[in-house]
Amino acid sequence: MSERGQQLDPAFVLHRRPYGETSLIVDLFTLHHGHFSAVARGAARPRSQWQAELQPFRPLRTSWSGRQSLRTLRHAEATAPALALSGDRLYCGFYLNELLLRLLTEADPAPDLFSVYLDTLEQLAAGSAALEPTLRRFEYRLAGELGYGISWDRTGDTGDPVQPGRVYAFHPAQGVLADGHGSVGGISGEHLLALAADELDNQAVLKVAKRLMRSLMDHLLQGRPLHSRRLFARQGRSE
Repeated sequence: MSERGQQLDPAFVLHRRPYGETSLIVDLFTLHHGHFSAVARGAARPRSQWQAELQPFRPLRTSWSGRQSLRTLRHAEATAPALALSGDRLYCGFYLNELLLRLLTEADPAPDLFSVYLDTLEQLAAGSAALEPTLRRFEYRLAGELGYGISWDRTGDTGDPVQPGRVYAFHPAQGVLADGHGSVGGISGEHLLALAADELDNQAVLKVAKRLMRSLMDHLLQGRPLHSRRLFARQGRSE
């Protein structure tokens, strides 16, 4: 990565925090270089133009220098207004950001996931998409990017097609299990086939999807708590 003449990379700020008296550390998710942290020097000064631009949910183009774990931000410019999220949709945005922060490997490019993230934010901002199906689809795509792609219509232990009249279990590391023993049990074949067909407008199927994806996300997080879940809990909701 060269310090000079570097092409500006599309990016989003996932999180920011103070660094010294006048600077910020920003956690970026970029199109071509994945997730990493960078120091934005002087960004905490009241008159810094970066104060407004280095905010979550604002599309940016960025450049930086350095290869170490903490890079130095050289340029950041907004390419569009921040995606307007409020209420539960804002909490959903925080949830997406925290999952990416906790689960992505540093500086591992994930351009397909970047596109999924942008599309999910746009759906949340538009206000037309139902929240829970939107979150479940993002979790599913994130898990696949991390090497945990799940086939809902085929068992992971026997490789057999899921049958509508049978009952199955689920284990995050193995997928759907025919023997009925897993971290989540009692899953009907009908619901699994509906999941495979992305039929998340069905409330019974959506309820199953939430159980399965919670199990998978908890497995990936390895017991680490999410602050965004506490925000949902304070509102008497869950993500």
